[in-house]
Amino acid sequence: MIIDKGIPIKNVYYMLTYAFKELKHNNYENIMGEEFEDIYDLFAEILYLGITCLLKQGLHRQYITQEDELHTLRGKLSIQRTLKKRMSRDTHLVCEFDTFSENNVFNQILKSCVFLLLRHSDVSSTRKTKLRKLMIYFEAVDEIPSSSIRWNMLRYDRNLRTYQMLHSICYFLLQSRLLTTDDGNVKMECFSDEHMNLLFQRFVMEFYKRKHPEYKPRAKQIKWDMDVDENVSVAMLPIMQTDITLTVGQRTLIIDAKYYGRTVQENLGKFTIHSSNLYQIHAYVTNEDRYHTGLVDGLLLYARTSSDIQPDMHFINHDGNIFMAKTLDLCQDFKKIEEQLEKIPDYPLGS
Repeated sequence: MIIDKGIPIKNVYYMLTYAFKELKHNNYENIMGEEFEDIYDLFAEILYLGITCLLKQGLHRQYITQEDELHTLRGKLSIQRTLKKRMSRDTHLVCEFDTFSENNVFNQILKSCVFLLLRHSDVSSTRKTKLRKLMIYFEAVDEIPSSSIRWNMLRYDRNLRTYQMLHSICYFLLQSRLLTTDDGNVKMECFSDEHMNLLFQRFVMEFYKRKHPEYKPRAKQIKWDMDVDENVSVAMLPIMQTDITLTVGQRTLIIDAKYYGRTVQENLGKFTIHSSNLYQIHAYVTNEDRYHTGLVDGLLLYARTSSDIQPDMHFINHDGNIFMAKTLDLCQDFKKIEEQLEKIPDYPLGS
């Protein structure tokens, strides 16, 4: 089965295994032998296997602060609220105390995501039944609005690796915009290009990290090549953050991975590379190569679409910097996708 752009769902799973190393362990490899009708059906199976694994280990617990009205003192007394109670002839003590509970954000994210999938029409009834059975163990866990999740504040140690992977899947799902129909039913928009773009970027990065650590794959922040005038605030300049930066011999290759519905733009019957993409990669390369060595190059790597016209070009500027635009066909056998990625660092001879 396929998703938008004709990409087989199995290939999406392979991309996920690169993006999230945890999928290489436990029982996740069994997924490769199954058929999935939709990307959400795949995510539902991953969550089912992941949560099943967590339940065997025991759900993560941590101390959380609770407030309750008690007859005897427990923890810290809330004096002001207790006095208000006394004024109304209520003898209860308002206490704040810590409890070791599974009702924490780590589990709340999982429960919220599962309930989202249970309402999704593209998840098979079989997988919905399996997920509902797991939710029996989450009765003490609250759901949480996706807007209140502070993803950047979550911290994971080695005992929480499964949570980290599952939360990454949940991030893709919960960040999808929810729509409510006139009859009150909740539905989710299609897995958007924005979400696939994030997955595509992470897949390419993790491929080189796993296969070619000698290239030192990394996302790098590039400084502007400029004399900072005291009247000009550097804070007003946009941050230049590369998707992937590789060191290939003496050369540096900056890769900007793009997942678009259209890989080229059209104007008066002429097809060209997206102007903003070309300006962006040009800015990255020229600012990184501040000493004009000609040893910094740029590649726009697009996920190939079904369009007849695809970007495929390269040129060299006066400093010797090489600029390229290529496509990666995600619809082909995954081994061929890997082979295509292997050839990219062979430039400029491979161009």
